[in-house]
Amino acid sequence: MRFLITFIATAVFVPLLMLKKAFEINVRHHQIELSNLPNQNPFRVFFISDIHRRKISNHLINQIGTGIEAVIIGGDLAERGVSLKKVEENINRLAKIGPLYYVWGNNDREVGEEHIRQYILNVGGIILENEAICVNNQGEPIWIVGIDDVSSGRADIPKSFAFVPENDTIIFVSHTPFVFNNVKEHFNPNLLLAGHTHGGQIRLGKWGYYQKGSLRYGQKDVTLISNGFGTTLIPMRLGAPAECHVLTLKKKVPANY
Repeated sequence: MRFLITFIATAVFVPLLMLKKAFEINVRHHQIELSNLPNQNPFRVFFISDIHRRKISNHLINQIGTGIEAVIIGGDLAERGVSLKKVEENINRLAKIGPLYYVWGNNDREVGEEHIRQYILNVGGIILENEAICVNNQGEPIWIVGIDDVSSGRADIPKSFAFVPENDTIIFVSHTPFVFNNVKEHFNPNLLLAGHTHGGQIRLGKWGYYQKGSLRYGQKDVTLISNGFGTTLIPMRLGAPAECHVLTLKKKVPANY
């Protein structure tokens, strides 16, 4: 009898917990030091990916705060079945945080490419399709480089870097992180951002379909793979919390300074 009660309680509690985890708002704050930042002025970025069916709420915006120089959407802000009204409202809310930069995800075009293009255009945002944009960090350049969705066959990494000075500070954005090794081999990005994997979304201990999202420092670069903000297929998470990120980029000071 005790075993039956425990089994029933677990069968009810665990799905409810997974449902709750899927709709958490976790804003991760990261201080990232880059050696080739041209000056000591910090550059603040808000990165969010894999929104899918979730709503961007005022509560989330309030947690992010002010002073964001770039809002980067790492793809999959929508998927089939999401209302166009919700997509437009989410874009409008994100644009209130700061200048908007967006790369396509593998699910976005399911709601109509022309609609997303128009919504981004309406708020003065920029769609990075195998191209780079130079943004001003108090007089010094920072490049945001983005590629089209890899699964669409339209991604062109060399084209996206064609006019980017290799010694400038470079933020590379792709929906999928599986191109990162290729990018690092041929180019010199300082910060690489991606989502797509959802951190496995549902993990049993260390096991998951994909690795859990992480921020990792390499010898020459920093890599952020996000668990993402929303979910796909089922609105549940376990072991891979929903998240988005505020990144404060600072110039790395030598140890003997």
